[in-house]
Amino acid sequence: MSASTLSHTGPGHSARDPKTAAALGRRRKRVDMLVRALCTGATVIAIAFLISILGLLTYRGFAAIDLTLFTTSTRPPGSGGGLLNAIVGSLIQVSIATVVGTPIGMLVGTYLAEYARASTLGNIVRFVSDILLSAPSILIGLFVYQLLVVPFGGFSGWAGVVALSIIIIPVVVRTTEDMLRLIPDTLREAVAGLGAPKWKMIVLVCWRSAISGILTGILLGIARIAGETAPLLFTSLGNNAFTTDLSRPFPSLPLSIYAYAGSPYEDWIALAWAGALLTTALVLGLNILARAVLKVRI
Repeated sequence: MSASTLSHTGPGHSARDPKTAAALGRRRKRVDMLVRALCTGATVIAIAFLISILGLLTYRGFAAIDLTLFTTSTRPPGSGGGLLNAIVGSLIQVSIATVVGTPIGMLVGTYLAEYARASTLGNIVRFVSDILLSAPSILIGLFVYQLLVVPFGGFSGWAGVVALSIIIIPVVVRTTEDMLRLIPDTLREAVAGLGAPKWKMIVLVCWRSAISGILTGILLGIARIAGETAPLLFTSLGNNAFTTDLSRPFPSLPLSIYAYAGSPYEDWIALAWAGALLTTALVLGLNILARAVLKVRI
């Protein structure tokens, strides 16, 4: 058989056929258009739902926002109360939970990235952290309820702080470990070659190099716990009075939204919409800030 005959009967014959190539090109274009249409349609649907939710929330919530909302605590229905107690309560609990959970999360993430990358203990800690990261927050609330509420005979703000701290820790752990793993090992070897101890290498080089990503994880963790309701129902319970005493039932914005949204009183329902708008604005602002910090750092 001649070489010319082999060239026309070989496996590459169909690919060199102009008609076959044109048919394949048209098929690829049709599939590409179909996939692009599906992706575009799904995007439009998602954006439509998001705009409708934010639009309704802004319309109902903005109408209830005034100076009284930030200067007056909750009052009986029809008395023109505000959400001062809930706002201050949320700020206190979220701030303390962040102060408690962030260092723990950073240290655990550093241990996993720098000391226990492939060890059995490291894999176990990483597995437990991932479970906590994906666990429903209500389970954490039930755990803290059995740990602190039942033995001490009552709900308290401190129990809510512990629940929120447990929620933020795995977020910071995962972010810290991922950011530290992105640092090239050659940088660590260079620092070790200069005679610096490992703890100095971690604190002065690795943490500084990964600070933007770690900060982003912290901000995202704050955004998550700022809107948690389920764990606080089993721990701090809520309080309509203004208080800073964490040893008693403690107010928070998510709990007020939950309680007032199902109320038969119009002024309390309006407070629920206003609280929901404030919480959404806080979470949205923290997410934008996290992205801006990461973008500027990069």
